Amino acid sequence: MTDTRQGEGTTGPSVDKEALKAKYREERDKRLRPDGSAQYQRLTGRFAHYSVDPYTPRVEREPVTDHVTFAFIGGGFAGLVTGARLKEAGIEDVRIIDKAGDFGGTWYWNRYPGAQCDTASFVYMPLLEETGHMPTEKYAHAPEILDHCQRIGKQYGLYDLALFHTEVTGLEWQEEESRWLVSTNRGDRFTATFIGMGTGPLHVAKLPGIPGIEDFQGHSFHTSRWDYEYTGGDPFGAPMDKLTDKRVAIIGTGATAVQCVPHLARSCRELYVFQRTPSSVDVRGNRPTDPEWFGQIATPGWQQRWLENFTANQSGGTAEEDLVQDGWTDLARRVRARILALPTEGITPQKMMEAFEDSDFEKMEEIRARVDAIVKDPETAAGLKAWYRQLCKRPCFHDEYLQAYNTPGTHLVHTDGKGVERITATGVVALGREYDVDCIIYASGFEVGSEYTSRAGFDLSGVDGVKLSQHWDEGMRTLHGIYSHGFPNAFIVQPTQGANLISNVPHNLTESGRTIAAVVSHAVESGRSRVEVTAEAEQAWIDLLLSGPGMMLGSPDCTPGYYNNEGQDPGPRARYNVGYPFGAMAFFSYLNDWRSSGAFEGLEFS
Repeated sequence: MTDTRQGEGTTGPSVDKEALKAKYREERDKRLRPDGSAQYQRLTGRFAHYSVDPYTPRVEREPVTDHVTFAFIGGGFAGLVTGARLKEAGIEDVRIIDKAGDFGGTWYWNRYPGAQCDTASFVYMPLLEETGHMPTEKYAHAPEILDHCQRIGKQYGLYDLALFHTEVTGLEWQEEESRWLVSTNRGDRFTATFIGMGTGPLHVAKLPGIPGIEDFQGHSFHTSRWDYEYTGGDPFGAPMDKLTDKRVAIIGTGATAVQCVPHLARSCRELYVFQRTPSSVDVRGNRPTDPEWFGQIATPGWQQRWLENFTANQSGGTAEEDLVQDGWTDLARRVRARILALPTEGITPQKMMEAFEDSDFEKMEEIRARVDAIVKDPETAAGLKAWYRQLCKRPCFHDEYLQAYNTPGTHLVHTDGKGVERITATGVVALGREYDVDCIIYASGFEVGSEYTSRAGFDLSGVDGVKLSQHWDEGMRTLHGIYSHGFPNAFIVQPTQGANLISNVPHNLTESGRTIAAVVSHAVESGRSRVEVTAEAEQAWIDLLLSGPGMMLGSPDCTPGYYNNEGQDPGPRARYNVGYPFGAMAFFSYLNDWRSSGAFEGLEFS
């Protein structure tokens, strides 16, 4: 949807903005559903076996009843970076608890073929400088990321006290002893002076609530429990040779499907990709890491410099160079160029928003044009075009996904927003047609918008028995996204109410880990057994957050997805799901100054 008129500050044809907006609204409206997020279901009942760990055998053990200084729930990046920083600070008895059979978090579960990080490895994989690891690719594959998680665990001695295949069921504050009582599904009842929680949003898998989903008599599985015994192959990319005579359906076309569809296309007799909403798929440009180049950039402090450079570029900062140079920073570069092209007297908030909008429209036109340039069948190409703003859904980057639709036997079933109608004993029904298949793969992702305590599987019981769910009844309440009043010695590791940097979540986690280690070591070294944010400091932080522009992702005008609660009104509590109003880079700078001062303003030590 372009015309030949030249837009101000542009070098190519301008975009017919009003026509695009109308198209975006039309496509959004097709996909709106009254049930919103309730359309999904968990892996329970008939699907309980989907949630079983297929990767590591569960080992029986006796219940644990000891005491540790720090217990952390979650063995992904959040637990690993926090545990590493605590160890560096001299806290030796750190225990990490995870329902998986090893460290890795989402990278433990996601072993589907083609799984990769979609933010550059050099800023995505934490503690690279500390471990001396050089990512083998700009976008590392899952086995390498999992290996790196295990490398961190070994280097920092985090395996020594870890409890795997263990789920926390209760956390109770014991006032007289100033410690937490931790209960688990393995009968453990141990205590910890401090606790941390980093359960993350990508660990509770979900299934689409499609009628008849329980009736299918063929084989099926969720992508986070990939069944290599059925498909053949392995996470390292070996051919899935057991699919050569199989008709396979994959339901979902988000980031997971974008990565595994090319592998399925090469393996299956017939592959049917059932799509409700296409992803935007830009160039990834993956390539091996040149060791000589890496040796030149990996000087002391290199990864922190890269983290800050990426965040400054991607969040609209003023970095003079772009070290990462990817799709995330591209849009920011375009926005800056348009703003700088404005007359000095014309730089107003409204003009800046228009510059952002213009850049986004231009970028999405390029992404849609890329589909036409790659996909040979015009009807398939039309179905693969994303009609929404780039940040309405998680942007995808891939060099083989669109090409997969040129493979004989690979079929896009574009449901034009309607989704799959039902599942039968032998196949999948969409647009009134039944597709007989041998296997259904659910690429339906994880719960993101559900309540924190619901996803975590436990609800903290703090001072005077007040539950965290009660304290957050009207919305999340923290200082820095880390501490909540009434829950002493408890720390949360996640982006919300902090930097809220969604493009590179590990940067949020690494800064939180540093901060927690500084607070805990200060408490231990000063002989204090209790640290808690004051009610006044918590409220002041909430007031500051609410003074900002509000949620920047997932506008109600966007096509439905987890960024905007599937297009439904998320309610008044969602207004608290925001970040530092001055931006991610400003927050990280503020947090560094806050912890470096040693005053830990807003916290009380006793």
